[in-house]
Amino acid sequence: MGLGRTGPDALSVRTDTLADMAVSTSPDAPLPVGEVSRLIGGWIDRLGAVWVEGQITQLSRRPGAGVVFLTLRDPSYDISVSVTCYRQVFDAIADVVSEGARVVVHAKPEWYAPRGQLSLRAAEIRLVGVGELLARLEQLKKALAAEGLFAPERKKPLPFLPQLIGLVCGRASAAERDVLENARRRWPAVRFEVRNVAVQGVHAVPQVVQAVKELDELEDVDVIIVARGGGSVEDLLPFSDEQLVRTVASCRTPVVSAIGHEPDTPLLDYVADLRASTPTDAAKKVVPDVGEEYERVRQLRDRARRCLEAFIEREERGLAHALARPSLQDPHRMIDERAEHIASLLDRSRRTLRHLLDRADSELAHTHARVVALSPAATLRRGYAVLQKADGHVVRAPAEVTEGETLRARVAEGEFTVRVDAVGTEDAVGT
Repeated sequence: MGLGRTGPDALSVRTDTLADMAVSTSPDAPLPVGEVSRLIGGWIDRLGAVWVEGQITQLSRRPGAGVVFLTLRDPSYDISVSVTCYRQVFDAIADVVSEGARVVVHAKPEWYAPRGQLSLRAAEIRLVGVGELLARLEQLKKALAAEGLFAPERKKPLPFLPQLIGLVCGRASAAERDVLENARRRWPAVRFEVRNVAVQGVHAVPQVVQAVKELDELEDVDVIIVARGGGSVEDLLPFSDEQLVRTVASCRTPVVSAIGHEPDTPLLDYVADLRASTPTDAAKKVVPDVGEEYERVRQLRDRARRCLEAFIEREERGLAHALARPSLQDPHRMIDERAEHIASLLDRSRRTLRHLLDRADSELAHTHARVVALSPAATLRRGYAVLQKADGHVVRAPAEVTEGETLRARVAEGEFTVRVDAVGTEDAVGT
């Protein structure tokens, strides 16, 4: 149970006093139950009066009774303690206090030894004001922010199209109806895993925390929505509870806070991955609208078609420009021009070669005529003969032969042999 304020009597419990409370026992020397209960009562008596803050969960005012019984609960830790007070103490706040109200009690702990029961005897009860609650929430907000629980980098992105949505809300509440109807109207195939819990009162915090943990452990849940309708500051206090804030901060699944209306900002809004102003707004932010998505797909398809058509038109213009070039309009023109040039060069080369051949032929004929005219055979045809000795040596002077020597005479039509009868005269004898 959280302590709101502490009086001087509560601070009187010192360390040395607590040390004196230690009792030595052993298996051979145990304490009786009555003695243990008596010792506990003595220790509790030494605690003195304390200021205690909590939420009233049960209230019993019997007609004619001089004592009022109530139960004070700490919703954050699910701990309760019984409180008794005289009727005149409670009557001072009876008109403004009811079950579920947060109060600060100045009470002295009491131990009822026969039953081993602890209770608080209240001497004064004060209602916790809204201003005081807001101040405490602001302090808690600053402390949690200093730890980095509200840092933007901790926020997890929501899936574009969640297949299964976890919903934490009150049973048959307007918040549940708004989320389910709006989500299914936007995307009919969406599925929900709903956890109905208390969204105000003493059981709200533990039930909401348990529901969030259960949904976070489900592998199929893509996002969790914590939703509640509007209410007073006191009604929305469970969604500013430190335990719930830390539970949401540790979730692996993205969490959406949809608590109250637009002006309401419990601490859950700061730690959640996304804040929705209302449960209806949560459905719109978590689930895409099928009509809008169809329209977006149509727009993208039209844009893609226009881009493709523009690309084709641009390429067609480029192709037309390329086809307008002379090289593509008459692709054989260059070949024909080159063919004509080659034919011209071929004719020129033929003429040049023919001229060279004709000139060479003329020169060859002229040379041949000269050779023929100057050749020994022509001389022989004019009646001359060539005399050769047996070794082939041509006879040029009479002194080169001897009498009786046989020579070979070569004429135009053949050859024959002659014999030298006398030097200086020729007596050719054919053989």
